[in-house]
Amino acid sequence: MTRTVVANFSLSLDGRVNGAGGDYDMSWIVPHAITEGARNHMIRVTGAATTALLGRKNYQGFGGFWPAVADDENAAPQDRAFSRWLNETEKVVFSTTLTEAPWQNSRIADGEPADVVKQLRDQDGGDIIVLASSSVIRALLAADEIDRLSITLDPELVGGGARLFEDGLPATSWKLTDSTPTESGALCLLYDRVRS
Repeated sequence: MTRTVVANFSLSLDGRVNGAGGDYDMSWIVPHAITEGARNHMIRVTGAATTALLGRKNYQGFGGFWPAVADDENAAPQDRAFSRWLNETEKVVFSTTLTEAPWQNSRIADGEPADVVKQLRDQDGGDIIVLASSSVIRALLAADEIDRLSITLDPELVGGGARLFEDGLPATSWKLTDSTPTESGALCLLYDRVRS
């Protein structure tokens, strides 16, 4: 059984993954990420995964927040479950600057994302999920190594910032396999790659 590679990310209506303020300008995502629907979607898409792929920025950002949530009695049950999953799952970090990956079950990748994914596909395990790391998602889209897009489409026009789908990516076809609206008006969408 081949492992499914899933790209999980939030997207604005104008196609942005962050705002005009740069990499950390994501305040527009928060109201949509903390709904019951979005939290349930996150549990659903990560549940089958046994490997998480992260770029350096997300690894450090997630690592500074998520590990402790598992034991936080005031956190939402889905957030606690996601934290436990994230702590226990294999985390592969793509970075040319990190020398160590202190979060449990983490390792720094030696190679390009597409090459690493090809190696991971040959190993036993569940899904391989990229958690919001645009540079890793772009590299895998360019190599046609993504099987499923898990998009939380937020009803926001942010007016600037990085786009995930840049010109130059290969043309590919996708089939909508699930669409779930959330309380904030965001849509949680699953698209599977159509391969001939």
